[in-house]
Amino acid sequence: MNLPLFIAGRYLFAKKSHNVINIISAISAIGMAIGTAALIIILSIYNGFDELVKSTLSNVEPDILVVPAKGKVFVPAEDAISGIVAVPGVKCCYNVLEDNVFVDYDDHQGVARAKGVDDAYEKDSPLTGSMTAGEFSLHKGEIPQMVVGAGVAYRMGMNPAFLASATIYFPARDRNFSLANPAASIESVSMKPSGVFTVNQQIDEELMILPLDQMRKLLGYEDEVSGIEIRLVEGASPKVLRNAIRDIKDILGPGFKVQDRFRQNTSLYKMMRYEKAAIFLILIFIIIIIAFNIFGSLTMLIIEKKDDIETFRSLGATDKMLRKTFTLEGWLISLLGLAAGLVIGVGFSLLQQKFGFIKMPGNFLINAYPVIVQWNDIILTIVGVALIGYLIALLPVRRNITSGRK
Repeated sequence: MNLPLFIAGRYLFAKKSHNVINIISAISAIGMAIGTAALIIILSIYNGFDELVKSTLSNVEPDILVVPAKGKVFVPAEDAISGIVAVPGVKCCYNVLEDNVFVDYDDHQGVARAKGVDDAYEKDSPLTGSMTAGEFSLHKGEIPQMVVGAGVAYRMGMNPAFLASATIYFPARDRNFSLANPAASIESVSMKPSGVFTVNQQIDEELMILPLDQMRKLLGYEDEVSGIEIRLVEGASPKVLRNAIRDIKDILGPGFKVQDRFRQNTSLYKMMRYEKAAIFLILIFIIIIIAFNIFGSLTMLIIEKKDDIETFRSLGATDKMLRKTFTLEGWLISLLGLAAGLVIGVGFSLLQQKFGFIKMPGNFLINAYPVIVQWNDIILTIVGVALIGYLIALLPVRRNITSGRK
């Protein structure tokens, strides 16, 4: 039998002579339960929003992007494209050409990021489900069209129902700028917006998508592209992604950069990681404050049990055993709160994840708060809260048991 644990359990669950210690211990356990549940719930909600952001970005950002290591454009080799498509896990790939352009639409002017895409992208566009007006169509018969982000459409007054066309301008690469005739130094293409999409505020404010041949005509290229977007099969695992990147690098050689989504938008994904870490640390700090109730409860218990402590010493108990006994007493309080908080937090999060009974206010992409429970969050919470409870329990025990020897 573990005697210190047995005595600690008796002190925790047996009726004590001073009811105030019972109350403080109960408050400590309840506080730890609330803090633990809040930590699980808030991290799960953050996971939900994190996944929502990633899923919306996946409509624009490919799983893998190939760009030249030097320069802005390159001519894709047919054998390289065939090799990429044959890589295990790869579903399809698209040729794209991007640059910043000047747009004029119905007396509204502004700068936007134009992205030219090939026919394969148009047929199987991931943006089809993100359209808020019109449709994703880059051709009407032989006539080229474009789709624009909701922010661009709002800023420039674009509406797919209108007949007006937008004119897109870009400085000619093969001609010097002429002050006498500026128009002769600029290339332009015109096309009507066929649809409006929404992904997130940053992308909506700057992106427009048009046919690749029109983008090449505007920029003065023939066969060049600025990148190859590669999409994997649905549900591809991180291992499949890593292997695909390795194989694509072997196919293309050192002249190209092969980037996953994290490397395509490093600042955003780093910020999301730092935000989650900051949320965790803030909630852990709150739990530390709550845990100091255990300090008070344990200190009062040690004072109450001074006679018991001397009796144990008379029976041969060492200070080490007594310290272990009362440390376990304080730790059990925090572990009870931890267990209750885990049940409440995980249970609430799973119910919200399945039924979505707490709704999002206003008009949003989803109706209910998104929640995703992750095992690593649960394990991290268990380790963090248990460690805090143990360290807090050590403080009054080390001071009072040693000084209490007669």
